[in-house]
Amino acid sequence: MTAPPARSADLDSASSAPLHPAAREVLLAALDRGYADPRRLHRTGRDARLLLDNAREATADALGVRPDEVTFTPSGTHAVHLGLLGLLRGSRRGSAVVRSAVEHSAVRHAVAWGADGDREVRVDRSGLVDRDGIVEDARSPGVGVVALQTANHEVGTLQPAGGLELPDDVALFTDACASMGRLPLPGGWAAAAGSAHKWGGPAGVGVLLVRKRARWRNPFPGDDRADERSTGFENVPAVLAAAAALQAVVAERDEVNARQHELVDVVRRRVAAEVPDVEVVGDPDRRLPHLVTFSCLYVDGEALVTELDRRGFGIASGSACTASTLTPSHVLEAMGVLTHGNVRLSLQRDTTRADVDAFCDTLPGVVAEIRSRVGL
Repeated sequence: MTAPPARSADLDSASSAPLHPAAREVLLAALDRGYADPRRLHRTGRDARLLLDNAREATADALGVRPDEVTFTPSGTHAVHLGLLGLLRGSRRGSAVVRSAVEHSAVRHAVAWGADGDREVRVDRSGLVDRDGIVEDARSPGVGVVALQTANHEVGTLQPAGGLELPDDVALFTDACASMGRLPLPGGWAAAAGSAHKWGGPAGVGVLLVRKRARWRNPFPGDDRADERSTGFENVPAVLAAAAALQAVVAERDEVNARQHELVDVVRRRVAAEVPDVEVVGDPDRRLPHLVTFSCLYVDGEALVTELDRRGFGIASGSACTASTLTPSHVLEAMGVLTHGNVRLSLQRDTTRADVDAFCDTLPGVVAEIRSRVGL
């Protein structure tokens, strides 16, 4: 029987963060009051409607938008699909999309499903998109939407989604799932998407933001609800808890971001210095504060995840090469960096320097052990 690890540290908040204490308290309180259909006129329905309206107003306040620009969806993926495809359907200019080469698969799948054209703009080795290329392609005939993430999910690099000089009739969609709550939203977007479990809200809650005057039309079959963007019966307790977590994360983000940025700098520095044949990827400065990705030559990423988990460290493979598909990450391929032996570490809000140092102390031996299995 394998002995339990001496230390346990979940370093995979980019996949999902644990429920924020503020969200847990609100969720438990709302379960008894928020179960009813908020569109019904009886007392329990009115109670649920009040909670839903409160969640929308709190979310809008935290993000600096109008309450009527906020719609809750069943997931961040659904918010991405609804936002992007809705802009395409509402476009008067065309139904082609310009996107960066490192957009999340949710964006890529939506474009493949609903766009008439797809223009991919290259990125550099840090994952930063060619800004001039985005603007130039957006001026092409038939382009209706530009899709540019606020930050990359795999390597953390921030993109220049705000301030792009796009034609007036080309809408900007931004996937903010990796950054919403952690960083302010960029400017200039017509629609944006977020995912509550990334900031410590419950899983199963997405946030779709659509600007008031944006040309957006529902791309899916409609629902008899007051909100034209509605996707059905909202999970009222969950969306209220998600809003509470978002408010808490925004309130504490200056302190948390500064602390996490320093801890990630420690990881970047120690991994590069102490592990042979490793490449730390992503922009070292213009990045999400809590995330770092690196690739180890001659090491399988999933083997590294497994061995680190046995030692008490939960990290993720950055989709570099999975056992099921053997397909390298499209993000790392587009960047032109090492695609195999890739792992992503993302700090939780309570991760400590001791957690980071223990991880960095353990990593070199694990890498050496895996390499020794193949005679290296």
